[in-house]
Amino acid sequence: MKKIKTLQCINCGRDHKLADVKYTCASCGGNLQVIYDYNLIKKRLNYEVLKDNHDRTMWRYMDILPLAGFKMIPPVQVGWTPLYRADRLGSGVGVPNLYIKDDGRNPSASFKDRASAVVIARARELKEKVITCASTGNAASSLACLTGSLDMRTVIFVPETAPAPKVAQLLVFGAAVIMVKGTYDDAFDLCLKAAAEYGWYNRSTGVNPFTREGKKTCAFEICEQMKWETPDKVFVSVGDGNIISGMWKGFVEFHRLGIIEKLPQMIAVQAEKSDAVKRAFEAGGEMQPVSGETIADSIAVSMPRDGMAAVMAIRDSQGFAISVTDAEILAAIPEVARGSNVFAEPAAAATYAGLKKAVAEGKVKENESVVLLISGNGLKDIASAMKSAGQPFVIKADMAELRKLVSDNKLA
Repeated sequence: MKKIKTLQCINCGRDHKLADVKYTCASCGGNLQVIYDYNLIKKRLNYEVLKDNHDRTMWRYMDILPLAGFKMIPPVQVGWTPLYRADRLGSGVGVPNLYIKDDGRNPSASFKDRASAVVIARARELKEKVITCASTGNAASSLACLTGSLDMRTVIFVPETAPAPKVAQLLVFGAAVIMVKGTYDDAFDLCLKAAAEYGWYNRSTGVNPFTREGKKTCAFEICEQMKWETPDKVFVSVGDGNIISGMWKGFVEFHRLGIIEKLPQMIAVQAEKSDAVKRAFEAGGEMQPVSGETIADSIAVSMPRDGMAAVMAIRDSQGFAISVTDAEILAAIPEVARGSNVFAEPAAAATYAGLKKAVAEGKVKENESVVLLISGNGLKDIASAMKSAGQPFVIKADMAELRKLVSDNKLA
């Protein structure tokens, strides 16, 4: 593909030809990122072209995706999720220009569909027959969903603690599900070994360079949906680090193409016991493992597999990182729902918990525009939602009982 110049290592900077490498850097094993011929792409992708494009999916950006064309893309609609102005939610925290990007509206109810869609299309171009990944749940259910009707087998590795709704998605779509007795990191390492031994195509974050390419399309959409402007700050929940680095790449590429004039600050939100990226960013040193324990399973990571790319995104955007407790994450679920009509899973609601803390610390100005990425739907983890939302009333089918309930609880 002429539009791709090189696959460049994030760690050592070595360049690789697309045909010469499948996953990571041949020199240091570091993660790779796709570098395009932006002068060539400028001729094909610009404001005027996008303005007249009626394709309301992520594939409207095909000219800057690492695929030969549309033939191998999955047959479901991915991307172009709604961006809502959240006036009530914003007023409650003192941020009047607050927006919610609801990526829980993707086919598998997760942002991860963006990455899976690109990786699956790439795998089909390579004529791969088996695709695998390790995941806490969302990337796995996304992969299973998007391959469900395709002539491609999916083998999934998840930790034994993965939420039941996410495992149900995997099984419904026909994936072979291997639950690993251990952490996400244990599942990741086993998946890596299995892919190498059996020749399966590996979609896992921090291994496959094309995951970042799918995730960057969310940044493109935000720019368009905000009428070619960029927000001042974008809050992203961070586990492995691939989402925030992908979104930053998207903003940078639109800037290089001259489609937007300024870049946002990227704000990383992590659970306090799963904050390896925050620690590395603030210490200016190497990534060190942490416990990874949190109720927000989608960001429960001991050793982030794309952590340094995340650190670079925060640093290069002049952003910052913030950590929140599990209690703050749980409290944010009903607050987001009642303030913006969006049901967020714990990891997604963490962005609002992070915003509240950042405002309290004076890190967000009142006149700034802020986008919160809601990366997954709350139906992904009902058990956590129920911990924060209270319990229903239970009565007999009797008007006397109902009258007492209404009176006691001031429902009328």
